[in-house]
Amino acid sequence: MTEKSPIRPTDEDARALARALISEARFAALAVTDPETGAPSVTRIAIATAPDAAPLTLISDLSSHTAALRADPRCALLLGEPAEKGDPLTHPRLTVHAKACFVPRDSEEHTALRSHYLAQRPKAKLYVDFGDFSFVRFDALSGLLNGGFGKAFKLTPVDMLAPSSPA
Repeated sequence: MTEKSPIRPTDEDARALARALISEARFAALAVTDPETGAPSVTRIAIATAPDAAPLTLISDLSSHTAALRADPRCALLLGEPAEKGDPLTHPRLTVHAKACFVPRDSEEHTALRSHYLAQRPKAKLYVDFGDFSFVRFDALSGLLNGGFGKAFKLTPVDMLAPSSPA
């Protein structure tokens, strides 16, 4: 007897939910691989979006996750927080498997991202120009969406980031 897959076919509702979780997120859990031990490590980061809707953060060279991403850019983000009431497992969440891409400080992209990021995270103006801070884009490779109990989807980068096309 073959078991039925718990993964549903990806539909427009799943795509819209994934895009909303990315665009509305203020922070994320970031999973990296510790370069010294090879062990997984998770931290919380501030998150915004780049103009193309890709997840974006601003991180310090002083943090251990920066060293981890420079050694191995493969990572994962967990987006979505439970509401104050109800079972946390019934609230939507999205895991984005990604490659971290550091944006050079002297690039035109950095200048454009600075304005874009500060429009979303104005309090970052306090440290955005510190020399040890870098923008990191997370280029999505795949995603796992849990839209609530019994609503699991596997997503492509286009599912998570591209605007919906008219049917």
